[in-house]
Amino acid sequence: MNLNKNSKSYNATVIAFLVILLLIGVFMSISIGSSRISLSEIISAMKQGDNASKTYRIINFVRIPRTFAAVLAGCALSASGAILQSVLNNSLASPNIIGVNSGAGLFTVLVAAYFSASLYYTTIAAFIGALLAVLLVYSIARRTGASRMAIVLSGVAVSSFIGAITDTVLTLKPDTAIERIAFLIGGFSGITIDRLSFPACFILFALVIALFLGYDMNILALGDESAKSLGLNVARFRFIFLILAAMLSGSAISFAGLLGFVGLIVPHVSRFLIGYDNRVLLPVSALLGSIFTLLCDLLARVLFAPFEIPVGIIMSFLGGPFFIYLLIKGRRGQLYD
Repeated sequence: MNLNKNSKSYNATVIAFLVILLLIGVFMSISIGSSRISLSEIISAMKQGDNASKTYRIINFVRIPRTFAAVLAGCALSASGAILQSVLNNSLASPNIIGVNSGAGLFTVLVAAYFSASLYYTTIAAFIGALLAVLLVYSIARRTGASRMAIVLSGVAVSSFIGAITDTVLTLKPDTAIERIAFLIGGFSGITIDRLSFPACFILFALVIALFLGYDMNILALGDESAKSLGLNVARFRFIFLILAAMLSGSAISFAGLLGFVGLIVPHVSRFLIGYDNRVLLPVSALLGSIFTLLCDLLARVLFAPFEIPVGIIMSFLGGPFFIYLLIKGRRGQLYD
């Protein structure tokens, strides 16, 4: 069997291995916490389905929703980062770096603060905020030459400005339905399945469409001139992909808060594993993002047990040095190598 990198058999092997790792991560996430639950206890409790059982309540109402949230958020943010890096031709692009997270966060906070009866629609609000932010950043960057660094600097500026508005809203509305610190850092504690159902539909829809358009994304990643020469409507498809990236990141932020660096780290690791073909890169990024987020969430639970820290702190510890590494690498002219 041919297992050379980028062959179909190699890609299938990588995806199968990641699926196995994800299943192991899901089991560990359900098993490990303030109290450890063995596999036999998990199976026994779920078979009985007894609400009077403490183990069943912990698994069904705490561990499973939290695990599902980590899988969804990691999958969505990683796929969003992979899309942004491809269509903007910028390896430094990610939802938190170029302001997408900030825009989604602002609209989520506004809905929670001023329309508390409509919290069910925070996913839609987060998507709109993410889309407006990424379009604003891209339009500013185009006016200044659309270079890689212009996009990053525009994103930092827009993110800072939007973040100030978000802080102002949370300060003026301290009784908002969103807990300030948990939202700004990002985490999964207290999440319920009901809260995840609507964002999950958005994430699944955006992922399916992005996978379906993977070949067009490959063409767009060649650059505007090359894509136009191959007959691709660059403006239309770039807008479609930005909508999909905003839908993915906005949906995740609506329930997980402003998680950072998932969409930056994971696509790079995925490219190292399987190359640049977006038809394979997107599913690998989604799987690896879920695994990475589950791992970070587990570390957040056990590193300082019995105390728990927000998972966003763990991601920032890992993501900050990685971003510096990419900047240094970019200075050497190897930004996409």
